[in-house]
Amino acid sequence: MERPAYADDFEGVVSVKSLLWFLVGVAGGFVVAHLVNKDPRGHELLAEVDARISEFTDAVGDAYREQESRFSDIVGGVRDAAADALDATKDAADTVAETVSDTAAQTVDAATDAAADAAKKLTD
Repeated sequence: MERPAYADDFEGVVSVKSLLWFLVGVAGGFVVAHLVNKDPRGHELLAEVDARISEFTDAVGDAYREQESRFSDIVGGVRDAAADALDATKDAADTVAETVSDTAAQTVDAATDAAADAAKKLTD
């Protein structure tokens, strides 16, 4: 049987039938868990499963915090290195500006002296 053309529009959408089966499965799981929990052996089993899940989530949380700490240390190191590089760049720029200023002043003084000498020779 050929599918209607509009059926392609709903290809990615979850069908009502699938949703209904999902809900039946969830409800069935709750019923089975309740029945298993009534039996002492089942209660022990569920307690063991709960303990393992708690252990797993604790391990994941610890690993997350450890990784976060590592990243924090790395970011702090990069921040410090960038601040040091900025300070070194500022110092270098200040040194260059001071050198240029001194050289310009010396050049102006030399030009002024040369002009004064030339004017003196012209007037003599």
